[in-house]
Amino acid sequence: MDELRNKKGFICDMDGVIYHGNKILPGVKEFVDWLYREEKSFLFLTNASERSPRELQQKLKRMGLDVDESHFYTSAQATARFISSQAPGCSAYVIGGAGLIMALHDADITMNDVDPDYVVVGEGNTYNYENILKAVRLVSRGAKLIGTNSDLTGPSEDGIIPACRAMIAPIEMATGQSAYFVGKPNPLMMRTGLRILGAHSEDVVMIGDRMDTDIVAGIETGLDTVLVLSGVTDLNDVKKFPYRPRLILKGVGEIPG
Repeated sequence: MDELRNKKGFICDMDGVIYHGNKILPGVKEFVDWLYREEKSFLFLTNASERSPRELQQKLKRMGLDVDESHFYTSAQATARFISSQAPGCSAYVIGGAGLIMALHDADITMNDVDPDYVVVGEGNTYNYENILKAVRLVSRGAKLIGTNSDLTGPSEDGIIPACRAMIAPIEMATGQSAYFVGKPNPLMMRTGLRILGAHSEDVVMIGDRMDTDIVAGIETGLDTVLVLSGVTDLNDVKKFPYRPRLILKGVGEIPG
């Protein structure tokens, strides 16, 4: 734990680590207060794509946490950055929330439901049978298929719910085309997170509740790793994976000590 507390930078997942739905998790306020008090560099790095950093900042504020907007980085932003680097000035047909659409707009990617360069899928309440049919037609005509993240499921106040990988699967199966997923554990998103922190990998810890995204992303990027059991993973799940986090905690509230 001393090694963990001495790290300069902290990259934290959000769902299952900071909150469930609209409920803040125990010990989170104390953890965030400790990050500020100890002058740590920190970033909330989330695979959720439906909210913008400002919306996430406001969501935490409603829960009693005052965190500057600059401390958030989403898979929507990572996806927009990737697509714009691959094809500047391109267009996309988007199935996802406002946060994803805003991130794409900010990267000068235009919306196009006729002949887009990309079909981009994230989470959100716009998902329905009609836009899945349209996505299948567009991918079949040559549009490249992108997913904001590879999570199959995510936590909510009412239990486990489908996430991006589950939602994009019908398009993959109907077209025979595999999606490219930009969010964790893709190193693209992790390396950008390190650049935002301005820190080297050996000085940073990854804290998450998922073995298949958070922990493997941390390991493959050379970060220290902490699994918290406040989200979708329990101790029995850990045994199923060929890699291990360095520390397993009940929640981030244990870190300040």
